[in-house]
Amino acid sequence: MTGNVFGESFKIVTFGESHGTAVGVVIDGVKPGIKISEKDIQKELDRRRPGQSKVSTAREEEDKVEILSGVFEGKTLGTPICLLVWNKGMKSKDYSAIKDLFRPGQADYTYLKKFGFRDYRGGGRASGRETIGRVAAGAVAKKLLAKNGIKVIAYTREIAGISAKHFVEAEIEKNPVRCPDRAAAKKMARAILEAKSVGNSVGGVVEIVVKNVPAGLGEPVFGKLDAELAKALMGIGSIKGVEIGVGFEAAKMKGSECNDEMYSRGGQVKFKSNNAGGILGGISSGQDIVARIAVKPTPSISLLQKTVDVKGKNKSIQTFGRHDPCICPRVVPVAEAMVALVLADAIMAQDAKKN
Repeated sequence: MTGNVFGESFKIVTFGESHGTAVGVVIDGVKPGIKISEKDIQKELDRRRPGQSKVSTAREEEDKVEILSGVFEGKTLGTPICLLVWNKGMKSKDYSAIKDLFRPGQADYTYLKKFGFRDYRGGGRASGRETIGRVAAGAVAKKLLAKNGIKVIAYTREIAGISAKHFVEAEIEKNPVRCPDRAAAKKMARAILEAKSVGNSVGGVVEIVVKNVPAGLGEPVFGKLDAELAKALMGIGSIKGVEIGVGFEAAKMKGSECNDEMYSRGGQVKFKSNNAGGILGGISSGQDIVARIAVKPTPSISLLQKTVDVKGKNKSIQTFGRHDPCICPRVVPVAEAMVALVLADAIMAQDAKKN
């Protein structure tokens, strides 16, 4: 299977399946001397971990990370870093009854068509559990970004049509849906539980904001920063759309409305607005980078649905097991990680040009 490698200068390879022995990541290209510990990585993995609340899957996993290589005495060596998490809470028997059925909305059919063979236990490699490697690598990337004063913040902006009206950063990690608006968070949680009670699921929108980004990151043609971010975010399972800045709203605006007018203050270039989302011509402008992703409803639902089996016969299916009725809260740390990986890669590429 190809397509497991991400990045050019800051390169990662994730490995493992949902119900396999373990999952993890190998990171190559990290400079020596960066302080990193299992505690730093665990903090990010705990945000992604299942079983955090009633609005997430009930799968019980400790998701305790082990650093196998590339770090000595709390600092990176400049050699490949291998991060491992053992799978412990698998219940593969939950999938035995439907191993020959294609689950609607899942990758069962397409994986079989591509490879001629698939791991039906929890989706195998197509499972959201693969993102453990991404989040672990993202924790390392965030360390590099922090050295440059860059901060990545993601949060749930909308669930089931319920949108956040206010932004209070401190509220994000205080509620189970990771919404910066306390009142909206309560409504979102109720909507998720209502869908869960009838065996259904809901989707939403996650927004990512990156602060203190220097101007000049990204390439002007095929390596545009917004294109790389879109690729990274669309590479997350369940993501069906990406917007940068005003995104699709730009199609409704006039040039005079969409353009971010500029002015000088103390010799420094400033912008009157940020419709471009911090990226112009594929290169960072120095403003906050703003992106949004559309998260589809979790396809694993217990409602009766129509499908076919591996022999092409019409069948009905119900998917039982431990699944998130809404994946948005756990997508938040994954989205942060993918954006951090792109920016770490861009910074390393830019630094290489200076040397």
